Formats: sequence, C-alpha cells, structure tokens
Amino acid sequence: MNKRMLLVAAGIICLIVLLSQCITQPAQDLRGPAYAGAGTCISCHQDIYHHYLQTTHFKTTGKEILGTFPASFTYDDGTTVAMAVTDSGKVQGGHLFHLSVGSGRHAQTYLYWNNENYYQLPVSYYVSAGHWANSPGFPTSHPKFDRQIPSTCFGCHSSAVGIKQVTMLGRGLNETFEKGKMIYGIDCERCHGPAAEHVAYHTAHPGEKKPMYMTAVRSLSNQQQLDMCAMCHSGLKTPQKALFGYKPGDAYGDYFFPDIGGPSRPEQLDIHGTQYQLFTASRCFKSSRQMSCVTCHDPHENEGNNTVAFSKKCMQCHQQQPSPGCKFDKMAVLNCVDCHMPKLPSSKIVLSGTYYLRTHLIGIYKQ
Repeated sequence: MNKRMLLVAAGIICLIVLLSQCITQPAQDLRGPAYAGAGTCISCHQDIYHHYLQTTHFKTTGKEILGTFPASFTYDDGTTVAMAVTDSGKVQGGHLFHLSVGSGRHAQTYLYWNNENYYQLPVSYYVSAGHWANSPGFPTSHPKFDRQIPSTCFGCHSSAVGIKQVTMLGRGLNETFEKGKMIYGIDCERCHGPAAEHVAYHTAHPGEKKPMYMTAVRSLSNQQQLDMCAMCHSGLKTPQKALFGYKPGDAYGDYFFPDIGGPSRPEQLDIHGTQYQLFTASRCFKSSRQMSCVTCHDPHENEGNNTVAFSKKCMQCHQQQPSPGCKFDKMAVLNCVDCHMPKLPSSKIVLSGTYYLRTHLIGIYKQ
C-alpha cells in the first residue's frame, strides 16, 4: 500500500511540475528565442509603447477592415464585385476578408487565405477618396482573384510570418504558410533588434539605466539610420534575402541591389514608397550632412497630417522668416509642407477620380 501511495504521490508531483511549466513558460516568439516580443517593452517603455500603438507602422497589418458594407465596384467589362457581410464574416466576391494590409491613413487592401497561401483581393478601400476601387496594380478591365502574396510582401507589412515550406517551382520559389502564424504590424524589435537578452538583463538588474544588449539607434551612423528606413521605403523591389533578418546597422546593399537612376522627379510616386530616393534627391538633404528620416519624423508618434509640427522641423534649419518671394509668408510657419512637399497625382493607382500622394522630393513648386 505504501509503495502504491508513493507512486501516486510521485505522479501528482510530476503533474504539478508539468502544469507549472505550462503556466509559467511564455510562448516562444515566432522569430525564435532571441526575440522577446513587443509586449515585454511595456514595463520600462510604457509611454513610448502606447504612443507607438497608434502609428501607421504598427497598424500596417491587422484584422480591422475599413470601408462601408454593403458596397460594390464595377469593372470596365461590366462585372461587379460586391462587398457584403454574411454569417461567416465580411466577404468580397465570394472570398472572406482574412487580413487587412495598410494602416488605413490612406488606404487598405485585403488578403484571403486559401490552400496554405495568401491572395490579394482585387478591390481595396481608399480612405482619402472615400470609396472602393481596384487594388494597386490590378486591372480596371476585369476582376482577378489569383494574385498570390509572397513572404517578401510581409517583410515590410509584418514583423514575422510563419512559412511552412519553400520549394522550387520551375525557376521560381513556391511558398506555403502556416495559417494564423503572424506577428502583425512593425513591432519594436523590427527596428531595435532582438531583445530577449536585453529584457532578461534589465529584469534582473532593474536599477541599471544603461541599455544593455541592445543597439541604440542614435549610435548608428547617419547612413545606417537612412538604410534602416530605406529597407521598406525605397519602392517595390525583390530583396536578395529576407528582410525579417534585418538588424540595426545592416546596410541597405546587403538586402537590395544598388539603385541606378532611382526616382528624382516629383511625379515618380509609388504607392509602395519611393520616399528614400525622392528625399535623398532633395536639395535639403544634399545641403546637409546629417539629415535623415528622423530629422522630421518621430517613429514613435502618430504624426498624421500635423503640418504645424512638421513646419517647426523645417524652421529648425530655416531659422529666418520665409524669403520675400514666398507668397504665403504669414502662414508658412504653420504649413511649409503643402507648398514644398505637395500631394501629387499618382500614376500607380487608377480610380474614377485622381488619387494623390505626398512627394518626398522637397523643393519649390509652381503654384
């Protein structure tokens, strides 16, 4: 009897230990043990974290679906694609909206899941225009539901995606994904690097103020900081290796072939963002050896269209009042941006009306 009770007691102890491990051990980050997950940043960086939740970077993928329902879009051939709400959820042309891509400041496009792959839906919602229209790069002549989305797209629209298998198909690669395995948006560790060691050290040494096991962005050279932003803001290209592997300090050239004759004219706008090429072609940039994206942008804040805040950034370098040639000298300190970085028609998106994007080629434009 004693032996039996001993075995029962041992079994109970093993069960308790096993269950305690299940409770106390957090789920490993999809990216591996070197990553801690953005939620671990809250305890020390609470204000920055909660402000960042409102930014376009954080919202670049998710489940929220903007736009009106029911709605429809009619193609040139007379085919109509309807957006409707059913018992299963929101549907476009027979396919469920599984994922939204885009922060919603300008637009959202949508993906559906089928046979271990993501496909882009042909109709997107344009917030600034206030209606549905063909997705960027999709024809206006007819709907197509067969645009497969590769992991390279998720490299700039998410922090990680679960890739199940990669095989060769002809001369190209064929990928399959794990359903539901994704870290939405651009989280802290996409720009600051893997943080598991950093979190472990500062949890054990709460009085230590010097950030350990973490690369401070301000310690990077100006070009390294520019390269960080250029990874996703230099237009639609095929990277030579996965952007998910980026670490602070990596060179743009390690991931993409160098640009030759990149956009330098204001009309060369790209919905995927040629901001880097246009910005570096600007006289402001060329006249300054230390100007970078963060000179004007705070990546931790939802700046939106705060023209006053951006104009104050302009006045840090242009300390004198606007030149005598400025017709709007009384309002210039409130809005430099609309004159010197105007919204211009995009040739990449074809709508029933003109779709405008703000150029990053800073200059003097004819009024």
